[in-house]
Amino acid sequence: MGFEEMWHEIAPVGRSDSSGGYFRQPWTSAEGELRAWFAEAAIARGLRLETDPIGNQVAWWDAGTGPGVLTGSHLDSVLDGGAYDGPLGVVSALAAVDLLRERGVEPARPLGVSVFVEEEGSRFGLACLGSRLATGTLDWAQARELRDRDGVFLPDALAASGLGEGGRWAELDGVGCFVELHVEQGRDLVDRGAAVGVGSGIWPHGRYRFDFTGEANHAGTTRMEDRHDPMLSYAMTALAANKQARLAGQRATFGRVAVEPNGTNAVPSRVTAWLDARAESEGSLEALVEAISGQAGDRASRDGTALVVTPESVSGSVGFDADLASRIATDHAEGDWPVIPTAAGHDAGILAAAGVPTAMLFVRNPTGVSHSPDEHAETADCLVGVSALADTLERLLS
Repeated sequence: MGFEEMWHEIAPVGRSDSSGGYFRQPWTSAEGELRAWFAEAAIARGLRLETDPIGNQVAWWDAGTGPGVLTGSHLDSVLDGGAYDGPLGVVSALAAVDLLRERGVEPARPLGVSVFVEEEGSRFGLACLGSRLATGTLDWAQARELRDRDGVFLPDALAASGLGEGGRWAELDGVGCFVELHVEQGRDLVDRGAAVGVGSGIWPHGRYRFDFTGEANHAGTTRMEDRHDPMLSYAMTALAANKQARLAGQRATFGRVAVEPNGTNAVPSRVTAWLDARAESEGSLEALVEAISGQAGDRASRDGTALVVTPESVSGSVGFDADLASRIATDHAEGDWPVIPTAAGHDAGILAAAGVPTAMLFVRNPTGVSHSPDEHAETADCLVGVSALADTLERLLS
């Protein structure tokens, strides 16, 4: 079964009839259906499937000896997300295995196709949760205290899916390198006129919770000058984040907000907002968050509200293996592939931080739109990506 047939199979899973976007949150029925689909696809290819207690999967082509080559991505999505972010890397990896076999490649090393769970952090708020636990960069004692929006603890969500408690995954001990193919989340390749590119590294990024507290009151009877309204403090902070990021040439986004008591005719008592901040260096990230937090604090003091800022997850800059990137990017019939950075986080960044030599391939996104139902990649470019991944794996397996 080729790339297009596999893509057609998974396209309806978790798709919203109203928006056309995807709701493939981890340890839900849609994501579970995709994990089952992957297991069937692996078995159909004669691959040895390994699954850890929290649902991370690797399908191994047991061949040769020595450290294995790992590829793959994730199958979960953001809320109302696009079709390509994650699944493109998984489907392309399976298609690349098929292509290698068609070429008669005899791997000198084992090849694994991986699926890491909760890459987006859309349910439990911590991006790349599956790969963090699998590599041991996150301790299970910390992870088990995570709760989703409905207050469900992570161990309870796992138990409801027939899974268990997580931790470091010994199956990754034999991995010699990791290559993740991903749809580009930007327009760099469009501007370069290239169908595929190679990643140079990932910008540092973090998620920060801003808790603004004030005084609940009646929306009609409370004079404007008598209010202690945390919504005003938040609103000015969102504007400040936009301005500071633009001035610094970085990224700052408030994309999630919770309001209490959340009544139309009530001044709020609390506004909780989550800042996603990204920058070209760790120093720039710190400066950006400090500037936003400082302006937020100043505004809160004028509004008679209080503010607490809590970093929920912060990932440092990741530089992918430069020699590996060069080996992958150069000496192709059509010329060298461009080497580009990304401001998006990936499981590849977690494996790289854990000491695994890591590379990424990107497939052109014609609009640059991502984390949205409008996310797209042309089928022709996807097929170029499959071929590029197969070429890359053939080099690494030789």
